[in-house]
Amino acid sequence: METIENTQENKMGAMPVNRLLISMSLPMMISMLVQALYNIIDSIFVSRINENALTAVSLAFPLQSLMIAFGVGTGVGINALLSRALGEKDSEKVNKAAVNGIFLDGVNFVIFLLIGLFATTPFYLSQTGDAEIFSYGKQYLSIVCCCSLGMFTQFVFERLLQSTGKTFYTMLTQGMGALINIILDPVFIFGYFGLPAMGVAGAAIATVIGQTVAGIAAVAINLKKNTEIKLQFRGFRPDMAIIGEIYKVGVPSIIMQSIGSLMTYGMNQILLAFTSTAATVFGVYFKLQSFVFMPIFGLNNGMVPIVAYNFGAGNKERLTRTVKLSMVYAVCLMAAGFLVFQIFPAQLFAMFDASQTMLAIGVPALRIISLSFVLAGFGIVSGSVFQALGNGVYSLIVSVARQLLVLLPVAFLLSLTGNLNAVWWAFPIAELVSFGVSVFFLIRIYRGVIRHIGE
Repeated sequence: METIENTQENKMGAMPVNRLLISMSLPMMISMLVQALYNIIDSIFVSRINENALTAVSLAFPLQSLMIAFGVGTGVGINALLSRALGEKDSEKVNKAAVNGIFLDGVNFVIFLLIGLFATTPFYLSQTGDAEIFSYGKQYLSIVCCCSLGMFTQFVFERLLQSTGKTFYTMLTQGMGALINIILDPVFIFGYFGLPAMGVAGAAIATVIGQTVAGIAAVAINLKKNTEIKLQFRGFRPDMAIIGEIYKVGVPSIIMQSIGSLMTYGMNQILLAFTSTAATVFGVYFKLQSFVFMPIFGLNNGMVPIVAYNFGAGNKERLTRTVKLSMVYAVCLMAAGFLVFQIFPAQLFAMFDASQTMLAIGVPALRIISLSFVLAGFGIVSGSVFQALGNGVYSLIVSVARQLLVLLPVAFLLSLTGNLNAVWWAFPIAELVSFGVSVFFLIRIYRGVIRHIGE
């Protein structure tokens, strides 16, 4: 055990920070880019059915985002607790955090199984009266929710690997799931190799198969390679103290991302008042922006264990250098995304077989919304710093301020002008407010927490 702890200390506590951050983040960034790619390819194939199919998948996004919020939020809590316990060399707490996290993964699956069985019909009826969009959407969302065990398993077991610095393996599992999805999408959607053409349902089946295979692979790698964590379930009972610590960080993250689902649902309602194509454009934007944002989330996944570990170990210098480097990388990545959205918006929409109407709405939308990207990069890293230091409530406040108190109300007010292009300006306005609130909380957490580390 001493050898394992020394190895972990050598990496998380002694490796040069820039090299450590890159070595832990780069595999996650690559795997998240692959995930973003298969999300885009998923919609590209669906768009070949017809625009209503693409609209149906776009309208599913709020509930899919809610599902991801539960998985990722719980994972953030597990990761922060595990990394802190590893830094403190508390092996008993490490193992309790892991098994209770796996238990919570099962609870999340049951919740969304019930949602898939009973909530998809009212969810779609609240957004559209079009029978074809409703039919496509119900097929897609029912399958994705009812077969979500693989996704939740993938989330929790990949977080166990991340917390011990084994991000290379998470790149493998995520890449494997994405590749399977990409290969199976056209086979199931259009019916190749003797299979029937399943349309939108085929896209959902390809997705859940990819997630399930990735989840199984993540379990196998943990059992074989992740020797720092001992998974012992004999006599297991939920430990409410451990679950409380997980959700002290995890619940604000879940709520924060759930607010994103609520924002997307609200924006869809505002846009549908103009035309269903506007809601489709918004859905396509989210697919495209994931290609810009996913690397930032990968960077964060590499940063959080380093920050949490060095917080637990009392090393202020390494912690602050990690945060500064992460900010610089995030801003540079978002600036590159901004340039692509400004220069090639029509080409990006052409991938989705866009009509002239969709192009007329989508090109100005991408150019206006992308004005917020650089500020968003700063905000995303700031939120993860708050979570890693056990102050997830700060992230929650920033998210509420940006999406509910500013973005939706401003979008609604701008929609009253009758000018659809005006609605997109709500995004840069909201991001500017978010930037100000994030700076305020960063100063506060530095003065109250970071400055006193090691004293």
